[in-house]
Formats: sequence, structure tokens, C-alpha cells
Amino acid sequence: MKPFVRAKRPDNLPIVLTKAEAQSILKHMEGVSRLVAILLYGAGRLLECLTLRVKDLDFERMEIRVRRGKGGKDRVTMLPATSKRDLIEHLKNTKRTHEKDLRQGAGRVILPAAIGRKYPNADSQWGW
Repeated sequence: MKPFVRAKRPDNLPIVLTKAEAQSILKHMEGVSRLVAILLYGAGRLLECLTLRVKDLDFERMEIRVRRGKGGKDRVTMLPATSKRDLIEHLKNTKRTHEKDLRQGAGRVILPAAIGRKYPNADSQWGW
């Protein structure tokens, strides 16, 4: 029987903020930055948070659908209750901007895969 090899300890252990530390940081933030921080603390990774689409938010179930997340996989995670009110307000403001952009001939997004061919006007719809 060959001798066993000990597992190596990682050089850097991940640092996780305590609830009090996270609340202290969030207390000093405002606007979209605060909203992103709440979503990250409660539910995910930075790129996933910044690429969320309106259609991926489910306020009834308090869930976020993450599409093509880490490893290219889809997953469902929780929508932090503390973010609900701020997120709804942010979406109202963003929708006004979206509608203004559409009137000016902009307000379109890049769609995944063949969705743009299947649904020709989807790139200007609010959910995307």
C-alpha cells in the first residue's frame, strides 16, 4: 500500500463578512451600488448580478433565475427580501428610461442564441 499524501491547505481562506459587518457597509451605501451589494451579499456573483434581466426576477416567489452562470449553468437563487422595495423602485425608473430610449430609436439589447430570429422584436421588450 502506497503512503498517503496529505491534502494541502489553501494559502488564502475565503473571507466572509459577519452579518453586522455587512450591515455596517450597506448602511454607508446608496443607490444602484447599494442595490447591487445587497443582491451580491444575499444571492450571487458580480457578473450574474450585473447581467440580470427583468424577466429573471420573480417577486412572488422571491427568486432570481440566473442564466448561464458560473460553469455555464442555470440556477435559481433567493431574492433578498431587503432588496425588494429598492429593486422595484429601480425597475420603475429604469422602465421610464427604457421607454424614452425606445422613442428615440434605441433601447435594444443583445439576445442570447437564436431568440432574436425566433422573436424578431424581443430585443426591445422590457423583460429582456
